[in-house]
Amino acid sequence: MEEKIFFNQGNVSVSNSRFIVDGQTYAMSNVTSVKSGVTAPDRVGAIMLAVIGLACLFGSGWVFIAGLVLIALAVLSWIKKKAKYSVILNTSSGENQALVSEDQSYIANVISSLNEAIVSRG
Repeated sequence: MEEKIFFNQGNVSVSNSRFIVDGQTYAMSNVTSVKSGVTAPDRVGAIMLAVIGLACLFGSGWVFIAGLVLIALAVLSWIKKKAKYSVILNTSSGENQALVSEDQSYIANVISSLNEAIVSRG
């Protein structure tokens, strides 16, 4: 059976026989299913900065200005933190988180390609 490529972008390649990520190769014959995962960003630091900044707004002079700066930093930190999406492979040896990215559509494309590869195996 000839190897058919379903996805090849950067350091990720999906074919009917192999899934290659960052130099790690997974045999498609061992993959029973694939799913996506989402890890929410940790925004505790941004929330703490905002709370301290809001408390400083009740002060005057430099304390008020420090409060504005802290709130601005909290907003920037909140925006900068993004969710991480992952490709999770189910194999006979358990679940493997094979690929992680902040780009949800990229992960969706890889998962779609992996599903096509599983189906093409027969």
